[in-house]
Amino acid sequence: MMEWARDSLKRLEDSREARRNAVHEELSQEEVDRLLQEHHPDHSGKGRSIAVGANANATAFPIELADLLESKSRLPDDYVPAADIETDVLIIGGGGAACSAALALNESGLKTLLCAKLRLGDSNTVMAEGGIQAALGPEDSAQRHFADSLVGGHGKNDPQLLKRLCEQGPEGIRWLTELGCLFDVTEEGMFRLRLGGGASVPRVLACRDYTGLEIMRTLKDATRLTTTEIMEDCPALELLDDGAGQVSGATIWNRQKNCLQSVSARAVLLATGGAGQLRFQQFGTSNHVGATGDGLVLAYRQGCHLEHGGSFQYHPSGSCYPEAMSGRLVTEAIRSVGAQVVNNEGHCFINELTYRDVLAAAIIREVREGRGIQTPAGSCGVWLDTPLIDIKHGAGTLQKQFPGIVHRFAPFGIDPSQTPILIYPTLHYQNGGVRVDEWCRTEINGLWAAGEVTGGLHGTNRLMGNSLLDIITFGRRAGESIKAQLPERKAATRSAADRFQRDLQKLSESSVQGPQLFPVEMNMNATPGQ
Repeated sequence: MMEWARDSLKRLEDSREARRNAVHEELSQEEVDRLLQEHHPDHSGKGRSIAVGANANATAFPIELADLLESKSRLPDDYVPAADIETDVLIIGGGGAACSAALALNESGLKTLLCAKLRLGDSNTVMAEGGIQAALGPEDSAQRHFADSLVGGHGKNDPQLLKRLCEQGPEGIRWLTELGCLFDVTEEGMFRLRLGGGASVPRVLACRDYTGLEIMRTLKDATRLTTTEIMEDCPALELLDDGAGQVSGATIWNRQKNCLQSVSARAVLLATGGAGQLRFQQFGTSNHVGATGDGLVLAYRQGCHLEHGGSFQYHPSGSCYPEAMSGRLVTEAIRSVGAQVVNNEGHCFINELTYRDVLAAAIIREVREGRGIQTPAGSCGVWLDTPLIDIKHGAGTLQKQFPGIVHRFAPFGIDPSQTPILIYPTLHYQNGGVRVDEWCRTEINGLWAAGEVTGGLHGTNRLMGNSLLDIITFGRRAGESIKAQLPERKAATRSAADRFQRDLQKLSESSVQGPQLFPVEMNMNATPGQ
């Protein structure tokens, strides 16, 4: 298998004993800054600012996202909203944050409608493999979790958001457990805690290597037992407002009935997730098919600022071979138990548990400088030495702790316990997004946002496990906030969206329609990040 990489694999195997217990010298802050500036995709210079809206001429967005933020509405020019559907609370989204909010709103007496773009549960939540962070260990604390996350986010995190996340972590785990989520435990029945990149103590709880899938299963099942009305296959095309600065509903496309429907709501919650399927700079992605940044477009047209809108996380260990697996995530947790990143020369060139953006930039540097491994199809990456796990911890450890990875590679004749995996950074997470306060309120009355669609919490780099905690913590807080501060019902018009379109047309005529809703064909011949 992989005869084309025989020489490189031989160098890896020959170097294994020498690097097995090697300790890496940490990079200085100057070295980290230079590495990120020279090799991280956020700093490639392949972005642009936009000329309208709250972030006009101030933020460099990836070109693909900038085009969408300046896009034409998908609604016909002569479309006049009517209250086809009336509800108290409209949740736009179908993932973990949306379900957490719906559960918080249950038994409130409020009529809640959840509109999912695809099926309930089809989301980035199910793609999260490695785990969820919470300060549960004997040497841990909310303060320590806060400090680790603040350093990991390069000090650009919103401190109030981060404080709430870390303080409410243990309660979020208790809540999930009561709902039926099955986290890994030790023989003594205690939560098994793993070390994550950038964490000072073991803090990551997992459900094998399908943590997000297990959490989403739990939330989805619980949500279906509530009074929440669920409409699937109903993406939102535009937010509606009362003409005086309050969001009052949304127009959706009911794909099952193939018609537009307008929803009148006293409160709207955006929980639409990320934008990985826009595939900036032709990077592969670990994101699900619906992750096209819809919520960013909808909120921006209403006047919301986007916080850190040009910051995205490129997960260091996206699969690079075989090509059918391109971009698929190989969880960071596999590095926490001993797998090393190794270049074509058999050299482990950086601490595999450093911050994600630093490791991603280091891998890109190795490839650019000719120390990567090229596949027959022209892709290039570095080795993830997965056989080291069984060598260090005993035969069968990888199969037991990471059955999902073993299962995914098996159809291609690759056994990760015997053969290293080829990896390259994959577009994984939207660090920035809609500006919110600690109760998930946006700058626009009547509009809340929670989960990956928001920005500020993670700064410009997210630690492993904080995203799943984010959707639980702030999905629930959004629901509680809406119950406490529900506005009166207002008329539903297109005033804000139409005003944005007029401002846009004064400058240029866009040929792009937004939100994009589904991925478009990418150039498969392009080299990511080059």
